[in-house]
Amino acid sequence: MAVSRGKLSRREALRMAGVGGGALAATTVSSVTPAEASPAGARFTDPAGRPRRPWWVKTVDVPTVEIDWNKTERFNERYDPKTGKGTVRGGGLPARIGADAARALVKAGQDKAKQDALNHVPGRSLRDLALWGAHSTRPPQTFLGNPKVLTPDDRGIPKWTGTPEEAAKMLRVVMRHLGVATVGFVKLDQNTRKLIYSVDPDGKELIFADVDAPLESETQRTIPTSYGFVMVWTLRMSEETFKRAPSPIAAQTTHLIYAQNSLVQNQIQDFLRGIGYQGLGEASFNALGVAPAFAVLAGLGELSRLNRLITPEFGPLVRVYKMIINLPVAVDKPIDAGIMEFCKHCKKCAQSCPVGALSFADEPTWEVKGTWNNPGHKAYFDDGVKCMSHWRALATNCGICFAACPFAKKDRAWIHELVKAGVASAPQLDGLFRRMDDAFGYGVEKDQELWWDLDLPEFGRDSTTPVKGR
Repeated sequence: MAVSRGKLSRREALRMAGVGGGALAATTVSSVTPAEASPAGARFTDPAGRPRRPWWVKTVDVPTVEIDWNKTERFNERYDPKTGKGTVRGGGLPARIGADAARALVKAGQDKAKQDALNHVPGRSLRDLALWGAHSTRPPQTFLGNPKVLTPDDRGIPKWTGTPEEAAKMLRVVMRHLGVATVGFVKLDQNTRKLIYSVDPDGKELIFADVDAPLESETQRTIPTSYGFVMVWTLRMSEETFKRAPSPIAAQTTHLIYAQNSLVQNQIQDFLRGIGYQGLGEASFNALGVAPAFAVLAGLGELSRLNRLITPEFGPLVRVYKMIINLPVAVDKPIDAGIMEFCKHCKKCAQSCPVGALSFADEPTWEVKGTWNNPGHKAYFDDGVKCMSHWRALATNCGICFAACPFAKKDRAWIHELVKAGVASAPQLDGLFRRMDDAFGYGVEKDQELWWDLDLPEFGRDSTTPVKGR
């Protein structure tokens, strides 16, 4: 159960003091205390392979976002002109602002991109555009996976068997090896099935049925009811590129991660088939189900004022993906790291949004902003029409709100560790921590061209500090 915020136990107060005091006594400190750190190659201490996280990340029975499953609906990820519901992506924006207005936004964005490149605008030059376009070629993704991968039956040997804990640990090891940051598991039941889309982005209907094997036709994708688990994972994005949002440099890191995940999805589907099971994946980008919702239920992070996932380890700088599997695994619980509570007081992302697409409300609400939002949970709903219109006019995505978030910072300095501990346990300090974030000048980097002079690590991600507890 979660410890009530604002009521620190004596042990927690001492640990907070230790984080700050110990760091003040040293010029350089690790962001993880020795009791929480694990050297590379250390063995798991949890039977299901769950990493040891900082002490202020509490495991709870219900997530910090309130959910009313009776009001939750399966979401149509392809705009439905009959109901007016569905995503703002694709055909959803023209339907809401008019086809002529949507075309005008696209044309304005294209003209801006051309003129900026001709004028050598920092961050929007030809080389920036070329790097963004370099990630447009991606491996194809499929719902069913590659049928040519050899199964245990093909090899004449029994399929892999083990406990749900052993299965979860095995998949975590494989996924981490493939470059995944964090992994969690959710059981599919009558409630969580509502988080699987009713219609995929390509227009195919997703249905559950009592069949022996999954099926795919020209119009439908059939999910056996026996496929009872969802594996959800995150891939990290580069802080240095997102600090330069909105620009092609920032946009390309998103495309880079999508390209990487195409490989991850294919490889984990191949692995599952190779041990005698199956993974039903995203047939296209942003397909299959509501990724942030599954990530919240799996304890990878909390919903936020961004109306997106924020993780304790990497803030909002992750992309989230999911897969339905028929391998029984040990499932995970939500967390309370004080993130949603901090969002109530911070509002920095909403203040940074140039088009006012994010909520300034003091408290989350049950009332959705528009038909592009899914009802049934209490959240800070965003204005997707304003957001996507801004994207079209920029000719890139945006991401300023991600860069502005106080959680989107490297946590190698002691102050960040202290802030995260305080956010989780002492809400009365939330305002102070927000002001400290402003004082240190964190957020968007104005020098766009400097990125090309940085000696960055692989994929632009600082990997010198391990995932907590790994």
